[in-house]
Amino acid sequence: MKAVRLVKIGHPLELHEIPTPMIGPTDALIRVKAAGICHSDVHYRAGRSPVGDLPITPGHEVAGVVEEVGHDVTQLQRGDRVCVHYLSTCGKCIPCRAGIEQFCPSGAMIGKHRDGGYAEYLAMPARSLFRLPEEIPFAIGAIMMCSSATAFHALKKARLKPNESVAVFGLGGLGISAIQLAKGLGAGQVFGVDIKQTKLALAENLGVTVAIDASKCDAVNEIARLTDGRGVDVALELIGLPATMRQAVLSLGIQGRAALAGITEQAIHIHPYQELLGKEAEIIGVSDHLAAELPALINMVRDGRVNLSSALTRTISLEAGPVNDSLDELERFGESVRTVIVL
Repeated sequence: MKAVRLVKIGHPLELHEIPTPMIGPTDALIRVKAAGICHSDVHYRAGRSPVGDLPITPGHEVAGVVEEVGHDVTQLQRGDRVCVHYLSTCGKCIPCRAGIEQFCPSGAMIGKHRDGGYAEYLAMPARSLFRLPEEIPFAIGAIMMCSSATAFHALKKARLKPNESVAVFGLGGLGISAIQLAKGLGAGQVFGVDIKQTKLALAENLGVTVAIDASKCDAVNEIARLTDGRGVDVALELIGLPATMRQAVLSLGIQGRAALAGITEQAIHIHPYQELLGKEAEIIGVSDHLAAELPALINMVRDGRVNLSSALTRTISLEAGPVNDSLDELERFGESVRTVIVL
């Protein structure tokens, strides 16, 4: 089968012909129909976030069709449309039984620790697969599995309550999902912060209360002005820059919660008393998302409460050139929201 693979850190991905993966008794073989390209993949290619043994096939946003199932799999059959939870886990350890499978000691993330979806086929434990309704196209199902799922998890971790205000820092794939999910969960004011005009315009089209152009103003001061000095109840940082992480914390009001999902190697500076303790604010780490949250997210997308078609900027073929071009644009924090490989 064809696969676009990371062969050497810091170098472009390469198109290879490799064997179709074998499956075990509790696994399923998926014929990949769509694989999203995520900013995390940029970090893996650059070596900012360690990956497993090379070469490896990236891609953790995957949707497709079941091609084959192991003899112990009863919940799926050949031909089923599915989307893929990003983790292969044991299903038996304490974190797995507690529903926090991202802490499974033997957990392996597709596209990082084991081969992912930049390929024609993917093998995965059947418990990591979720049925994809006919109403949801494969490309939407793919991006739903990371950008939307992580935004959903961030809002859940931040304990968003109805009528609370939200600031979303970064209006890429996660941010566009976060705006709609926050509104769908009953948020009051929702502010979107970015420096790219196309992304700000998209946020306005999706009904954000105010789209804040951080290239023309201080986002923290503008949020304070728009909230009459109160600040927001919840802030999401979805970029991975120390500056925007700090801004997310500074934008909080009394007992506000900042959920940080962006990846960075750099430290952030926070004044403990003035900027955190004095208003009992919280900083919350967000590590991807949970399988248990996916059914509710899938229903929100199927029912139209979240429209991800606007987040899908373009589709490309399974070829090394277009994939590397897309990663390069993400590295530059370009205008695109989400690019998806379609097969």
